[in-house]
Amino acid sequence: MRNDCHICRAEGFTANSRVTIELRGRQLIATLNVVEQYVLPRNHIGFSKVAAERLGIAYGDSIRVKHGPVLLSLSALRKKIYGNELNEAEIRSIIVDISTHRYSDIEIASFLSACAGHRLSAEEIIFLTRAMVNCGEKLSWQGHEKVFDKHCIGGLPGNRTTPLVVAIVSAAGLIIPKTSSRSITSPAGTADAMETLTRIELGLDEIQKVISHTGACLVWGGAVNLSPVDEVLIRVERALDLDGEGQLIASVLSKKIAAGSTHVLIDIPVGETAKIRTQADAERLAALFTEVGSALGLAVRCVISDGTKPVGSGIGPAEEMRDVLAVLQNKRSAPKDLRQRALFLAAQLLDFARGKGIDEALSLATSLLSSGRAWQQFQHIIDVQGERKELPMAKHQDIQYALQSGIVYDIDNRRLSRLAKLAGAPGEACAGLRLHVNVGNKVEQGQPLFTLFTASLGERDYALSYYRDNFDMFEIGD
Repeated sequence: MRNDCHICRAEGFTANSRVTIELRGRQLIATLNVVEQYVLPRNHIGFSKVAAERLGIAYGDSIRVKHGPVLLSLSALRKKIYGNELNEAEIRSIIVDISTHRYSDIEIASFLSACAGHRLSAEEIIFLTRAMVNCGEKLSWQGHEKVFDKHCIGGLPGNRTTPLVVAIVSAAGLIIPKTSSRSITSPAGTADAMETLTRIELGLDEIQKVISHTGACLVWGGAVNLSPVDEVLIRVERALDLDGEGQLIASVLSKKIAAGSTHVLIDIPVGETAKIRTQADAERLAALFTEVGSALGLAVRCVISDGTKPVGSGIGPAEEMRDVLAVLQNKRSAPKDLRQRALFLAAQLLDFARGKGIDEALSLATSLLSSGRAWQQFQHIIDVQGERKELPMAKHQDIQYALQSGIVYDIDNRRLSRLAKLAGAPGEACAGLRLHVNVGNKVEQGQPLFTLFTASLGERDYALSYYRDNFDMFEIGD
């Protein structure tokens, strides 16, 4: 609104005020921007594209503006900021207000920051998860006693096992409606990677159709209103580069419960530069996942895995999907570590389902992958979801070489992920990098270490500038 607007003056509105906009029975709570007089004609108000679409506004409409509602939940938020524990009603009030867009981004960021680290008790995480589930739609799978899902908490570049696991276990007959998030702090999430290959924004009816035909799907959860408040929180978390423990658990489990899952496998990679750095932290997180899941009627199995080095060769949506396809097609060039990790996780799910032991489950998983049945199943899922795309290629490629000879003793997962993100991933699906070496490999001076992929020269130069200041993300020694 204009800085001389009579409404602003009469009501005391200033920049960042929360205001309620009403039009033909519809209502929107928005943050006010105050602009110079030349930006808008007198007696006019401007809207962002999202706000205009949500209200259905057309130019020339007359609207009503009034103060935003008094949010009683803000007292609960302040209570949490000062380190106090919240009860279920207080957490529910915060989540309801966030889900109905009553909180500003600053208030959401305050809530996420106050809950980060170990600041949420197990009981608070249970309350938070339940509140997030109750804010959206829920899927049900009548006739199926067990419905499975799998999630990796992240922090490991290139670890794109989910499409492989889904293809293998659904080929074995398990029901696995996989609804994934886009990346929060990594160069790619499963949804980002799958979107390079197929359509992932399916409605509830479409998901049920895919499941009825294939027993599995690989879609973006944000398109189907499953725990929708989580998408709001993720948007702010991404800006903060923050993924707190309690919010992580609530985010993961709320979506699994809303998707109708009964059994969930959680992969927790551990390494000095992974998201979880110590065995003790991993065991604590596994215990919390199990406790929260049990309280909400969800069977959870956690596996603590090796997170000391990147997995596969590709990092970034398209490059990770190239690795997935290579493994499914049993190509000789397929990354062996990605294949073995996917088989291990698939075996865990198959054992979770049938209880006949890991050895038998691993044998079945290996047979399904090696025989091509998993690849056939994956293609079936893609075709029923409705689209098959060609993987995008980056306009710019830049090879970086080893500065010395020796053994690659370590690769810093966090800085490697940062490099891929500066290259444009996951916003640019083609962006990222491809490793030519991994931990334990012997390299000669001048040998390629990785190829950087970017959509623009600016992103290339930005990423390479970061790499030049961080050559030691690859630790090479005698």
